[in-house]
Amino acid sequence: MAVDPKGALVEDRDARVEDYLNDKLQTHDDLGGLESLLSNVRNQRGLLTKQLQEAKISLEKAHKASKSHASSVLQQAEAFQAQQADIDRRLLIVTRSETSDEAARRFERSMEKLRSLDIAKGYVEILREAEVLSAQARLNIKTSPYAALKSCARLQNLSRSLQSLQPAAEGAAPHLVDHVEKVSVALHRQMKEVLENEFEALLDRISWPSKEAKIGGADQNEWKEGVGKLLELQKVDLDASNDGKGTNEDRKEPLVLLPLEVMVKPLELRFRYHFDGNKPTNRTDKPEYFLSHIISLLNTYSDFLSQYLGPILRTQFAASNIGLNPFYADPTSAFITSLLPILMRKISHLLPEIASQPQLLSHFIHELISFDTTLREEWDYGEGDLEKWKGLTWEVLVKQEWFPRWLQVEKECKSDLFQHLIPFDLTKNCADYVSPRTVALSRYQTIISTKDAWEIDYDSVDPSMTKSTKSAIRLKDLLEAITDRYRPLTSLPQKLRFLIDIQIAILDQFHHCLHSAIEAYMVLTSSIARAVQGVSKEDQASLAGVGGLERLCRVLGSAEYLEKAMRDWSDDIFFLELWEELQERAANPGETPAGPVNVQEVANRASGAVGLGDDTDGLFDESASAFKGLRVRTEGLIVELLSSNMKEALRPYSRVSTWSSLNPEAFTATTTITPELDTPIRQLSSYLSFLSSALAATPLRRIFRQLAAFLQQYLWDYVLMRNTFSTSGAMQLSRDVTTVWDLMDRWLGEGQGEAGMRKFYEGVSLLSLPVEAVGEEGKGPDGVQLVGLRDVEKGLFESNVKAKEVLEELRLGVLTESEARAVLERRVELGS
Repeated sequence: MAVDPKGALVEDRDARVEDYLNDKLQTHDDLGGLESLLSNVRNQRGLLTKQLQEAKISLEKAHKASKSHASSVLQQAEAFQAQQADIDRRLLIVTRSETSDEAARRFERSMEKLRSLDIAKGYVEILREAEVLSAQARLNIKTSPYAALKSCARLQNLSRSLQSLQPAAEGAAPHLVDHVEKVSVALHRQMKEVLENEFEALLDRISWPSKEAKIGGADQNEWKEGVGKLLELQKVDLDASNDGKGTNEDRKEPLVLLPLEVMVKPLELRFRYHFDGNKPTNRTDKPEYFLSHIISLLNTYSDFLSQYLGPILRTQFAASNIGLNPFYADPTSAFITSLLPILMRKISHLLPEIASQPQLLSHFIHELISFDTTLREEWDYGEGDLEKWKGLTWEVLVKQEWFPRWLQVEKECKSDLFQHLIPFDLTKNCADYVSPRTVALSRYQTIISTKDAWEIDYDSVDPSMTKSTKSAIRLKDLLEAITDRYRPLTSLPQKLRFLIDIQIAILDQFHHCLHSAIEAYMVLTSSIARAVQGVSKEDQASLAGVGGLERLCRVLGSAEYLEKAMRDWSDDIFFLELWEELQERAANPGETPAGPVNVQEVANRASGAVGLGDDTDGLFDESASAFKGLRVRTEGLIVELLSSNMKEALRPYSRVSTWSSLNPEAFTATTTITPELDTPIRQLSSYLSFLSSALAATPLRRIFRQLAAFLQQYLWDYVLMRNTFSTSGAMQLSRDVTTVWDLMDRWLGEGQGEAGMRKFYEGVSLLSLPVEAVGEEGKGPDGVQLVGLRDVEKGLFESNVKAKEVLEELRLGVLTESEARAVLERRVELGS
């Protein structure tokens, strides 16, 4: 069934009108606003009619613009086709081709030939320029040397510019570059030979290199001209080297100035005569001979060079950056640079000869380090610029890769030394463990052969300090000597290898030895070991008393001595700079801090603070902490030994049962201590006497505070709380413990005995109170006027508040109320 579109639109419009009216006219009241509604509809219709007209106008303009653009494009296309047809026609005529594609290919081939011809023309011009410059230089080398030098410099610059353009040109024209370079090198060699011959003739006239060599007035101009021409010939190379643009990019060493290269030739002949032949001065075990010869040359000729060569160098380089480089502007530094190749040639021949002889290799390396230090510090060579001159030691150890061999030599020497320095079991004499094997010649032969390694050295340290063993003192000297060995090195990886592979390795071995000795001591002193293994009476006697203390103090003194040494080393300027450099390297995640040494290895072996940015730590933190732990553990063993021995000694004293005697006349008739206390006091006196000589005041007091705490608890539990006391018994106990405190005060300082056993002191003071107050004579501790024992009892047992007041009045601040009551219950008078 067909649908009339117009009818559908009318129906749709009617439906929309109906919906609109139903929305606006829903009630009778809405009819009142019909006029307003009609007016609004009219306005909207007018607005829509206006927009429709504007849209029609815009559409018409767009149609016109589209037609105009299409017409323009069509005209351009027709013009392009006409031009293309014209070009094809011309190509057909020019190339005599039948089709346009063939004509285009022939034309491209012709253009390629034209480009090749243009390149060839450029090559020929470069070749011609190189040949012309070379010919001009050779022609003027005698008659006009400075013109020849300019031509030579231009040719050198041409050669260098071609080489620099090669990478961008992807290696084009290698034969041209090679030919120009050969022409430049040949010309430079020829001019250098001519100028050097002229300069050598002048040197012969002034009697160089004799000490009497002088440049008179007649030779002054020729000297300046000869030096100036050689420097001018080298200027291109000097500029390139100074700017870091030389042909050898990785070469940082300064160049040898041509005038000095000529001047050192006779010196080199003299050097070879003395140190290359069969002369007595050529000795592999005396590298200091040829090194000191170089220093002697500097002392001999430095004044001559400063007087005659220095002004010319300053004038020649004043207008360029070369004048700011001391390797060239300073005549002495330039002279040193010219002598170094002589040394390197000698060193390269010497090293293979001594590589299999550890002592000679070690001696040579350390002499070379000392030589580098002399050049830097006494002759200001390099002025600290390690980027340009790192030293002959660096050349040998790094560039020639001798460092691993040298490190192995040093490690074996120190390891051999250490194995003979320390016995394993500290409970026996060092002489029993000295190996009979003869150690190879070493700088430390004296230390290796000693048999007193574990004797306590009372003379090498201050009397007020803890005494160390001789082995620890010698070990510290050894480590400091090793530090002096590698202190002048400039390479961080090399320094860390010495630190970790030698110094910290030796410290770890020493710590392991001390730790093993402590473990052995603990096994031998345990009851299980005595029952299972069996320990002789002699060994038991050596492990008890002062003998046992001495063996433990050997470990304690060694650990404390090295701990303090490592704390001091961490504050040394050398190790501080090494630590800062290591932290700076470790802060860069993409950079390994020490070549083959990674951050974790350094952290594990030296300090865990590497890479954490903590400035309070140091390189020896791990080792210092290990020795501190050993020291603390040994102090605990000393306290255990003292406590055990004193417990056995006090056992008879704890069994005394006469404290409750009511016979005051018997007490006043004697002023002696209880007989059972004689042995403990003698033992305590011997312990204090030994420890006060072996330990400093601080660890001594630290140990005896713990011992005093043990004695206090033992006397409290087994004497004071297990017995009852009469007045005379309490006074006897007071006299006994006062004797003990006086002994402690004599060795530890005034008041240390009572302070260490304050609780027992207050308990005895309370126990010793008279039954009744006796006027002015009834003084208690600190001269405080006391009430009688029964008055104190009444206050203590009345209430806790009253008990606190009584204790405060008696100045008893450590005892608690319950403890004070327990003490008073020990008095027989109160019990009766």
